[in-house]
Amino acid sequence: MSKKVYDNRELSWLKFNMRVLEEAQDSAVPLMERLKFASIYSSNLDEFFQVRVGALTDQRLIGDSEKDNKTRLRPSEQLSEIYSRVAKLADRKDKAFHTIQRELEVKGISRRSFKSLSKSEQEFIERYWAYEIEPMVNAVIIDRRHPFPFLGNKELFVCARLASKTGVLIGLISCTEKFERLVFLPTEDSSVNYMLIEDIISAYADRVFSSYKIEERCILRLTRSADISLDDDFDMELDARQNMSELISKRKRLRPVRLQLSRTMPDDTVSELSSRLELSTKQMFVEKSPLDLGYVFALCPKCSQYSEMFYSKREPQTSRMIDETRPMMAQIDERDLLLSYPYESIKPFLRLLDEAAADPDVVSMKMTLYRVAKNSRVIKALCTAAENGKEVFVLVELRARFDEENNIEQSRQLEEAGCRVMYGPAGFKVHSKLCLITKKVGKELKYYTQIGTGNYNEKTAELYTDLSLMTTNQDFGLDACDVFRALSLGETVDSMRMLWAAPHCLQNRALEMMDNEIRIARAGGEGYVGLKLNSLTDKALIDKLIECSQAGVRVEMVIRGISCLVAGIKGVTENVRIVSIVGRYLEHGRIYIFGEGVRQNIYISSADFMTRNTTRRVEIAAPVLADDLKERILDYFKVQLSDNVKAREQLSDRSYVHVRNDNVPLDAQKHFIAEAYANVPLVKQSAPAPEKKKGFFARLFGRFGKKNRQKP
Repeated sequence: MSKKVYDNRELSWLKFNMRVLEEAQDSAVPLMERLKFASIYSSNLDEFFQVRVGALTDQRLIGDSEKDNKTRLRPSEQLSEIYSRVAKLADRKDKAFHTIQRELEVKGISRRSFKSLSKSEQEFIERYWAYEIEPMVNAVIIDRRHPFPFLGNKELFVCARLASKTGVLIGLISCTEKFERLVFLPTEDSSVNYMLIEDIISAYADRVFSSYKIEERCILRLTRSADISLDDDFDMELDARQNMSELISKRKRLRPVRLQLSRTMPDDTVSELSSRLELSTKQMFVEKSPLDLGYVFALCPKCSQYSEMFYSKREPQTSRMIDETRPMMAQIDERDLLLSYPYESIKPFLRLLDEAAADPDVVSMKMTLYRVAKNSRVIKALCTAAENGKEVFVLVELRARFDEENNIEQSRQLEEAGCRVMYGPAGFKVHSKLCLITKKVGKELKYYTQIGTGNYNEKTAELYTDLSLMTTNQDFGLDACDVFRALSLGETVDSMRMLWAAPHCLQNRALEMMDNEIRIARAGGEGYVGLKLNSLTDKALIDKLIECSQAGVRVEMVIRGISCLVAGIKGVTENVRIVSIVGRYLEHGRIYIFGEGVRQNIYISSADFMTRNTTRRVEIAAPVLADDLKERILDYFKVQLSDNVKAREQLSDRSYVHVRNDNVPLDAQKHFIAEAYANVPLVKQSAPAPEKKKGFFARLFGRFGKKNRQKP
């Protein structure tokens, strides 16, 4: 297969992050939200360097022989291209930030430099320096007689080149230790004026290094690799929780992979830093906006009076399917229920957990937990269930990167309450979103199964788009029993009745479904595959999608982030369309659609089509069986494909462009918000299911017929 049909995973991810940055440049986005997107872009890039660049750096040092299985690029070639593209994106981020900053100043929100302060403001900062900063200043001198200090991951430092006759002399002052990042200046009106702590410390660096003349100064920030695995570094003398604590400690001291500087420094200073940190100059980036934009989210509450600069407040609504006056299990007894976050609230599911924890007929509750909120209501419900004498089994995934410490604490809390806690089989992360409630009804056991596309986290359920299916289908329950039984033994399942479960029976089932569509297309029928994913990197699945296209199967995909498949290449992927949506909410749900009409199969899943998800994780995909829920998901998918406001379409040259056409403007996320607000919950439901209502596109354009298909 020609390499032109594939894109490199890391380079595709950088294109996704560029789409995030484009939101910071979009004048149609409220001003403070644009600043948030700039911050999200920067934090995304931090994690990318820690994880992906860290891994590539290790591969390069080991031997530089392991090639990307799609584009055949060596680690060194990928790194070289990454550094080049990130440098260009840094310039674009700086321009976006300064444009936003100028517009904010017009509105009365100003990031101030020391030189721009009035006399009274200078006096305020002088006092702040004397009482809040100077007593805690931590500074060091670096030359050939002094060891280079440890620079913590993502910590900010003032770097000063000091005059010296004996060689390069550098002074470093920590800006991170116990300091508030934002210092707000007193004002007599509603304006918001602030300084960043690093700018204040930089302005007073002469006092810190009073015995020297400062020739140049800048802010610097080091990013370290986080490429370390619990499975690769497991100490058999320690339990899993102790191992993870050791791992977190080791990760803090891993190899540097990036150095950010706030301005260009003299060549000999750069060379000294490069040598001491073992970084090439390509790994050093000069950025003229703040090196850490995380302060933006602390700034927002101070600017709340400027409501026009934020998205209009929208809260998750109670689903029209839910009757708040009746127990959740009684409603699930009557029909399958589907919640769509963040348009609909997660509260019905939380209520299900609370009711099950208190119900004397519920004998057990079992869940897989990957990322949960701090002070989690899910954890509280499980603890209550255990305290009420129920069997509670919880698989806590300690290897959820950057959430390990929270998960360690949550696992302790669960154990103290009497829950049985497991940590997942060696070599396989448990990423599934599966909950099983077992209730005794007479002499029979009844299963209530929930399968989701996103984490059991009530905080992210207000920010991420996800789906949550609740059902009493007993085959689902029996499959869930098998999954939990295997996990309790440190194993994985090999086959299922209804559910798909990675690592052994998800990828192969998806391939079988696509093979069926290929057979239908080759026989003269209309084959169809529709996918909503976060990322697409699994080569086996990519090659099958290529085969689908060449057989005449229509393939439509909504992929938020990475796509290693390139659409629209004549004779290869000309029947493939790929759309990416970046907007107010993070697109996170996964949907698989195979076929059309009466033979259509629809699944929701926790798994992206990435090799790590399909072959190295425990993931679950569940079929949607109820006709009304299938129609609702089809409607959801079609609206996203028809977005011509926030959607970008991938072109055959690997670039992404905004979808622009003569159709009525349609922002899919705004549409779903409006739909959730318009669907007033039913106060009382006298029948198991409401009157069937056609979806938005079924009403407007008819179903998925070829003649009604909209062109982008």
